[in-house]
Amino acid sequence: MKKIDRDHSEFLDEMLDYWQSEKLLTDTEAQKLKDSYEPKAFDWRRLAQYSFWIAMGCGVVALSALLVDKSLLDYLKNLYNTPNIIISIVSALLAAACYVFGIRRKKHKPQQVFSNEAIIFSGVMLTANAVAYLGKALNSTSNHFSILILFSVIIYLSLAYFFKSRLIWAFALLALGAWFGTETGYLSRGNWYFLGLNYPLRFVAFGLCLTFISILLRRSQKLSYFFDITYFGGLLYLFTSLLLLSVFGNYGSLEEWYSIKQISLFYWAIISAVVCVISIVIGLKKNDTMLREFGIIFLFINLYTRYFEYFWDSWHKAIFFSVLGISFVLIGRKAEKIWSLEFMKK
Repeated sequence: MKKIDRDHSEFLDEMLDYWQSEKLLTDTEAQKLKDSYEPKAFDWRRLAQYSFWIAMGCGVVALSALLVDKSLLDYLKNLYNTPNIIISIVSALLAAACYVFGIRRKKHKPQQVFSNEAIIFSGVMLTANAVAYLGKALNSTSNHFSILILFSVIIYLSLAYFFKSRLIWAFALLALGAWFGTETGYLSRGNWYFLGLNYPLRFVAFGLCLTFISILLRRSQKLSYFFDITYFGGLLYLFTSLLLLSVFGNYGSLEEWYSIKQISLFYWAIISAVVCVISIVIGLKKNDTMLREFGIIFLFINLYTRYFEYFWDSWHKAIFFSVLGISFVLIGRKAEKIWSLEFMKK
């Protein structure tokens, strides 16, 4: 007997009862099909996934608090009197141990997906800690912190390639985005504009470049393993930046943005929507599910963002939320029909 999610079980029960009432199935056949599956008592896999995600998030917050809290750092320094370079070396060694242990565990216990990823994630955070304390040990006065971030990117990419880890590759993409933003900020000498571009517009170009690089990775036998995660990262950078651009335009500061009317940025919203529509069309023609879904999701976000921008102040709140609620009901009904058809195909 196959165990399935409770919502799928309820859906199958409804469909079998419907087919039985329409005489498409006999009572015996319907009961035989119902006896072939049962709902899961509890989704332990999802609980494990969420638990490890929460644990990883707590680890990130804890490490971030440690790195920025000067009083805590001074206390630890007085308590242990440990030089920054020693902390960096120890963190690097612990990170290496996590990587080796995690990869070995993936080979011997591949079913324990989330705990294996948590071990590798610990190595990633320890690597970041090692690089951060290396920067403190060098005590650079140039404020060119992007060099350290670029160094971490090179380390993550090398480790991801060596261990064939998409998780480490994903952190490399995050660090690469951080390096790009920090480096362009440094080259512009703290100015909000770099070559006349504010941060959202810069990351539109960054997202396009990363998406193009992902296509090149797909053609490489050695690097095609990282195509999906790179493609996803490039599209996420691109569409998120376009959405921010439709809200803030090419303005470098909040003071400038506050001084203009939101309707004056309408052309950025049109550009963002056009890119979404083009993505949907290309995704349908090329059977590119990821591109199509990015286009659909961000087109809806774009439309609802415009709705809040242009009608929040001008409409009565009862009318505003009534229209908003009706639109979600219509979307929900349509999505339910599509999901039902896809589920029946499976």
